[in-house]
Amino acid sequence: MDADDGHAISFKVLRRGTPVRSSDGVELGTVRRALETGREHIFDGIVIDTKAGQRFVDAPEVGRIAERAVTLRIDAEESGALPAPDSRLGARMANTTPARRAKRLGRSLRDRWDQR
Repeated sequence: MDADDGHAISFKVLRRGTPVRSSDGVELGTVRRALETGREHIFDGIVIDTKAGQRFVDAPEVGRIAERAVTLRIDAEESGALPAPDSRLGARMANTTPARRAKRLGRSLRDRWDQR
């Protein structure tokens, strides 16, 4: 843990652009978006912007989420094997603004209500 990273925070308030570091201290990129499971609202991982493009980091590989940095449990060498966000939904959500996600959710809930 680096004292300069600040206090630990919830993934729900993790800001886009927060630096992401490997366990050996190498800066890998920045946070694009934190992901959570649908109904359970459990942390699922993060999508990060790297020089090689967007990469998905699964929740078990995330060691610490703090105010000013995310530290992974994998080292820089292992991070080279991180996958791109592979599902269409994951990729679409990674590039969607919170306002668009809210609008999409509202539309989905309205459609379900109308079907009753």
